[in-house]
Amino acid sequence: MASLKGKTAIVTGSTSGIGEQIARSLAAEGVNIVLNGFGDAAQIEALRAEIAKTHNVKVTYSGADVTKNDEVKKMVDDAGPVDILVNNAGIQFVSPVEDFPLDKWDAILATNLSSAFFSIREALPQMKKRKSGRIINIASAHGLVASPGKAAYVAAKHGIVGLTKVVAIEAGEFGVTCNAICPGWVHTPLVDKQLQDNAKKNGTTIEQEKRTMLEKHPNKEFVKTEEIGAMVVYLCGDLAQSITGAHLSIDGGWTAE
Repeated sequence: MASLKGKTAIVTGSTSGIGEQIARSLAAEGVNIVLNGFGDAAQIEALRAEIAKTHNVKVTYSGADVTKNDEVKKMVDDAGPVDILVNNAGIQFVSPVEDFPLDKWDAILATNLSSAFFSIREALPQMKKRKSGRIINIASAHGLVASPGKAAYVAAKHGIVGLTKVVAIEAGEFGVTCNAICPGWVHTPLVDKQLQDNAKKNGTTIEQEKRTMLEKHPNKEFVKTEEIGAMVVYLCGDLAQSITGAHLSIDGGWTAE
């Protein structure tokens, strides 16, 4: 299997959680990384420097707001030839449909869906020209099934799965693959906040909320970020050339029901 060493990857939403681990997993294979996301500037710089030193790769940071096409275009242009694009940025808000705030709906669709369209639109032409490229969209089990209170998130993640299929069809003859990874519950800062909010709302403990959350997983375990990182690395390799347009579940069996 050909090495990934020396390739360049943009990973959106990579200053924490799943995206950070994906960046680390790719860097461990010798991939140069463009980090992207929000957070404390000093902490982001420390993360950038640490990944670069640990894996002896080039790591840069783009503060692009991925909901703005012009900022995404600059991020892609500044990265140079982009071999790997991982669309991971995402936010969450929970509310019944009739009470769902319009600004939250717009923000979730922009961050979780439109951002991926923007980055693919900018990176795909150069990939097609080189007849090589990997696009990986981090969807969710909620790209395949629904849960109450998550109208915007479920709509966006279903949209990501659909977008993935279209890009795979359009890019197939150019040596570019596009796939969606659909994780179940991963214990990230995003999920941690949801656990805290649910415990406060329901008058329960964090541990009780964890057990309730994991009722969706037949294996009763959270998905590890390292598992997702490893899947990304595999999909970027030559042996995954025929995997395209797929939605790949890493969800402890959730969507098997």
